[in-house]
Amino acid sequence: MPSGWTMLVFVGAVAVLAITPGPDILYVLTRGMTQGPRAGFIAALGFSTGCIGHTIFAVAGLTALIKASAAAFMFIKLAGAGYLVFLGIRTWLDHSGFEVGGPRRTQEMGTIFRQSVLANLLNPKVAVFFLAFLPQFVDVERGPGWLQLLVFGGLFTAVTIVVFGAVGFASGSVGRWLGGRASVRKAIRYAAGTILVGLGLRLAWARP
Repeated sequence: MPSGWTMLVFVGAVAVLAITPGPDILYVLTRGMTQGPRAGFIAALGFSTGCIGHTIFAVAGLTALIKASAAAFMFIKLAGAGYLVFLGIRTWLDHSGFEVGGPRRTQEMGTIFRQSVLANLLNPKVAVFFLAFLPQFVDVERGPGWLQLLVFGGLFTAVTIVVFGAVGFASGSVGRWLGGRASVRKAIRYAAGTILVGLGLRLAWARP
């Protein structure tokens, strides 16, 4: 098992990375602003769950395959980009999902969770990041490497839940405050859709 000091340093590094502006936290911020604190937190939970998937992929060696194969990387990248663009267009067209003050149905929260998980898993740059970042903290003298990777992946997920969850909840509170007027809700909806489409296009043009 990793030493306590190594895990402490790892948690600090992940916290800094998590709060750094990027596509994932921007997605969570957008969800919170447009659909309330609960939706922001659920989106954060979805992205964090996606981190578990990337950890498993890294341990199984699938991430290394994606990194080695340009075709596989391109396929997953375009799939993820297309999915984000699809979500952005749906956001432009969705009027009912942006009644900020109204109650949220369980199914809607489940949809946000699934969309967030997929948005994370379909981003190959996150997969490659896990392959490059997690092994730096593995000490072969302290036990099996795969077990340490699982531990670090779990810590990464936990820190992401805390940081992204706080951002999603806070942005949701701000969005609820701003969303009292129909014109503001409309502006937020179009801005959110534009951000999601922009993230998709950014991913599509990103280099490995």
